[in-house]
Amino acid sequence: MIFQRKYERARRLQQERMGEAPRALEDENLADKLEKKDTLALILSALIVIIPAALLFLGIAVGIGYLFVAR
Repeated sequence: MIFQRKYERARRLQQERMGEAPRALEDENLADKLEKKDTLALILSALIVIIPAALLFLGIAVGIGYLFVAR
């Protein structure tokens, strides 16, 4: 990497500033913090956001394709 030393210095500084702050990905007790139906709620909320956006994008792509073929 071109800026390897600068990158390492920035990472060390960042780790010093953070100290021993808990990290979500390394937290073994994360499963204990979630309630019983939280996983299902997270999946459903993601689908509620992603599906309409994907359908909108697909509709726009089909509409543009239709304009090229129909003309």
